[in-house]
Amino acid sequence: MAQRRFRGPSLATKLMLLGAALLSLPYFSLRQLLAMEQFLIQGQAQAQLLTAEGISTLLNGRDDLFNDLPLSAEGYASLYAHPLPSAIRLDGRDGDWDSLAERRLIFGADPETGARPDGSFDLLLGERADQLYAVLRILDRDRIWRDPDALRLDNADHIRLSFQDPSGTRARIQLSFSGPGVLTAYPMDEAWRFAADGQPDNRIQGFVAPTNTGEGYVVEFRLPLSLLNARESFGISVVDVDDSATRAQRTMVQTLPTAGPEAFNLIVLRSPEVLNIVEGLGYAGARILVIDGERRVRAETGAYQRPEGGAGAAPLQPPDLGPLEFFRPLVRGLLALARLGQDPAAPAMASDAVLDTALAGAPLAVRRRLNDEEEIIMAAVPIRGRDRSLGAVVVEQNTDEILALQRDALDRIIGFAVLTIALVFLALLTFSLRLAWRIRGLGAEASRAIDQQGRLRTHELRRESRAGDELGELSRSVSQMLARLHQHNQFLENMPRTLRHEINNPLNTLSTSLQNLEDAEPSLRDSKYLDAARRGVQRIGAIVQNLADAANLEESLKAEDLEILDLEALVESYARNSAALHAPRSITFSGTGAPVPAEAADYRIEQLLDKIVDNALDFATPGTAIDLALRRDRQEVVLTVTNRGPILSEDTRASMFESMVSRRDGTNDTRLHFGLGLYVVRVIAEHHGGRAEARNLPDGSGVVVEVRLPLARRPKGSTR
Repeated sequence: MAQRRFRGPSLATKLMLLGAALLSLPYFSLRQLLAMEQFLIQGQAQAQLLTAEGISTLLNGRDDLFNDLPLSAEGYASLYAHPLPSAIRLDGRDGDWDSLAERRLIFGADPETGARPDGSFDLLLGERADQLYAVLRILDRDRIWRDPDALRLDNADHIRLSFQDPSGTRARIQLSFSGPGVLTAYPMDEAWRFAADGQPDNRIQGFVAPTNTGEGYVVEFRLPLSLLNARESFGISVVDVDDSATRAQRTMVQTLPTAGPEAFNLIVLRSPEVLNIVEGLGYAGARILVIDGERRVRAETGAYQRPEGGAGAAPLQPPDLGPLEFFRPLVRGLLALARLGQDPAAPAMASDAVLDTALAGAPLAVRRRLNDEEEIIMAAVPIRGRDRSLGAVVVEQNTDEILALQRDALDRIIGFAVLTIALVFLALLTFSLRLAWRIRGLGAEASRAIDQQGRLRTHELRRESRAGDELGELSRSVSQMLARLHQHNQFLENMPRTLRHEINNPLNTLSTSLQNLEDAEPSLRDSKYLDAARRGVQRIGAIVQNLADAANLEESLKAEDLEILDLEALVESYARNSAALHAPRSITFSGTGAPVPAEAADYRIEQLLDKIVDNALDFATPGTAIDLALRRDRQEVVLTVTNRGPILSEDTRASMFESMVSRRDGTNDTRLHFGLGLYVVRVIAEHHGGRAEARNLPDGSGVVVEVRLPLARRPKGSTR
């Protein structure tokens, strides 16, 4: 068995794969841009480290700037007043504190389980324009509001503020509220029962509103920083009253540290001296922080976020890509895909880890991802004192400018690249499909140029014959080859007729000479040599005649006219005459019992039957009948000739209708055969629009030759 030849991908598939490979170019371009982004980020990080080192140089050895808080941090909790980028509206809603939500401090919760009883609260402090802002979210399921007609102020839910004023005197302020709305601040006596002078302190303003869950209330208030002393000592206590009848205090939760009730929290604000040093060193898009050894922010300037409003505050808008706007989501998707291979900016290195490293004496710059769309670079450099680390300088700057330039480049370059590659891909796809269509068409026409028997149907190819490319050259080369084959075939087809004429002349001379020799020498009439010579001459003549008849058959068929005839009557008459001719051999016929009209030439049908019946008689087992049958099959008439005897091999079935093929080995037939009988059957059947085939009987007892011819479509009696 021949080895099966591996069939690779088609030309169109290869071109499509090549076009698809072009689509990977934007991805590698993205990776290159991302590498450039990393380079720019590293450059920005180095610049921030240099800035932080320059500031730390100004602060190195300045222990006096970090010793203005005489209280030791041990035992005293610090309340950090965060810088507020915008004004806070005192309305009892904490939505404008969302940017600082993660910095809330919780008081009153169980340290082990985290459970929060009534009276517990979380606290946020902020500083803006020399005002101290505070928001408290208090858990209280049974709120008891102050009775406006009562003089005592401690028999309802309230908030106590304890601090030292600039003169060093301890101040006591109570925030009272008769219900949701504006609160009132009263200076209190030492027992926290009555207002000291009966008059509210209007410098302290605030608002109370219930929480969304209804299980507590939110208090927002502000007071001037000028009320506090230089130490900014401060304490907050939340008093919870749950019984409306007795109005007795149930719990009081304080921010006061462990140093004792007379101690205060330390409100950590900017250090004016340090702020004066760094205030002029800030630049757009960067925030500079000076942090002491206790992690308290002593000075801050600038912001890494763009401020709202003002000159230069317009947000960075993506460029208008016009018709390429469609590709923007694709570019974003490719960018996300390209980032998969990068190490993401780790939020674990945010703030605490960076400060730990800087306070330990090592500078560090890291890239932090704040959210899905915002990244900053945080650079921290230690501030060194005479014998210890005083703190650290932190420079934070966003990467908006770099990322905006990158996005702009991506949107424009990748957009045009994707569009260009898409157009190239479509052009390659169109070219490949057209090329494949042209090749398939040329191949189909070349296949039709030769029939199944190897005969030429045409001597030229018309498809692509006028093309100027390689396919046109191929078409013209094949046409030239077909023309030469056509000439050679014509020579071969004419050769039998030429040979018959050329051979018959010497054969006639030879036959005449043999006859004259026999007449001149009567004694040679019974000579076996003379008989052998005479048979040889006759055999040569028969060979030449058969070859000429086979060569002339197709041409003679083309010139013949067909007529409508009844195949039932024709085949039945033929079977009857053939049975009488070949007696005692039995030839039977079974038909449809009705006329079977077909468009045919009667003597050609008889010639076809002669060849099939002769072949069947040669191979039939002696004593068995030859069965002729005629039947209808849809729009065809099926003529079969069956004989019992040797069956056909697969090789014989494939070639038995070819010319010059004879399979009579093993038979007792000594007649001259040239393998043209079944070839004539096939040619006649195809001339009538039908086909011929042979197969073994299902039981393996013999062979059936089947000829299928189309039924007539014209009325009987009409002629072509």
